[in-house]
Amino acid sequence: MSRQNCWICKMCRSGSERLPSNLTLEEVLQWAQSFENLMTTKYGPVVYAAYLKMEHSDENIKFWMACETYRKTASRWSRISRAKKLYKIYIQPQSPREINIDSSTRETIIKNIQEPTQTCFEEAQKIVYMHMEMDSYPRFLKSEMYQKLLKTIQSNNS
Repeated sequence: MSRQNCWICKMCRSGSERLPSNLTLEEVLQWAQSFENLMTTKYGPVVYAAYLKMEHSDENIKFWMACETYRKTASRWSRISRAKKLYKIYIQPQSPREINIDSSTRETIIKNIQEPTQTCFEEAQKIVYMHMEMDSYPRFLKSEMYQKLLKTIQSNNS
């Protein structure tokens, strides 16, 4: 787990009440309003990724985040390299972090990575986003991790 997730892990394991000083109660409450709010706040994706890692199902958010970075890649050569890497890690059958997408989306990506555009993973990214929103997100909101974080930040604000 990356260093930026360490505070989440420590909080969950040890009961530590040390949170980033700029994480606000408002932000944590926004996460429960919608999955989009969770994914567009500063700490939401980081906390959600830590939760998914604890569930051993973090390939979706890692793919989603990698696609966000990929879309911003301007250089053709960098895009080709990144597209092949994304394919090997997340799309290729039996890959280490294979994501759950339909065969037609997979086939479209295989065709598109020969000359990848900035949107060549867009459909797969939408599918993964939907999986996270419909499946993992409701569990996240009920999780001990989220509830503990909410309780800690509420008590720190009191």
